[in-house]
Amino acid sequence: MADEAHLVIMDETAIRRALTRIAHEIVEKNKGIDQCIIVGIRTRGIYLANRVAERISEIEGKQVGVHELDITHYRDDRLEITRGDLETAAALGTNAGQPLQAKDKIIILFDDVLYTGRTIRAAMDALMDCGRPRSIQLAVLVDRGHRELPIRPDFVGKNVPTSKQEQIQVSLQELDLKDQVTIIH
Repeated sequence: MADEAHLVIMDETAIRRALTRIAHEIVEKNKGIDQCIIVGIRTRGIYLANRVAERISEIEGKQVGVHELDITHYRDDRLEITRGDLETAAALGTNAGQPLQAKDKIIILFDDVLYTGRTIRAAMDALMDCGRPRSIQLAVLVDRGHRELPIRPDFVGKNVPTSKQEQIQVSLQELDLKDQVTIIH
C-alpha cells in the first residue's frame, strides 16, 4: 500500500480570513442580514456557520439566526426512505429547540466541501420541508469541482481543483483540535 501524501492547502489563518471574507460578502450581497438565516449542514458546516455568524455580528452589530441541518434522511444514496424519516429530519433543523422557519427568508446554506453537489441537493430538499424560502444561497469553505448536479456556490473560501482520486479533508478546532484543510493524494 502506497503512502498517502497530505498537503496543507489552508491553515488556521487562511481559514479565518476566508470566513471573514465570506461574512462580508454575505452582508454586502444581501444589503444587511435582516431576512437572513444561516443553516449549517451537519457536521462541519454548522461549526463554519457559527463562525461566520460571529463575524457578521461583529460587522453588523446584530445577531443572525443559525440553525443546524441533518440531511441524513434526504440523501439519495439511502436505500429506503420513509415518511417518518422525513418528518424527523425536518424537525432536526433547529436552533436552541426552535424549528427552522424558512418561509420567505434568505437561507445561507453552509457546508465545508462542495464536490458532486448531492449533499447540497439533499439539504435543499430538507429546507423545502421547513417552508419555502425566498432564496437559498450556498457558502462553502472549499469548492473542489467535479459537479454531478447543476449547483454553484455563491460564496467560496477557496477553489481547489482536484482529481477524483484526491480527497479534501477539513479539520476544525471544535472537532479535530486544529484548523486546517488538507488535500490527500
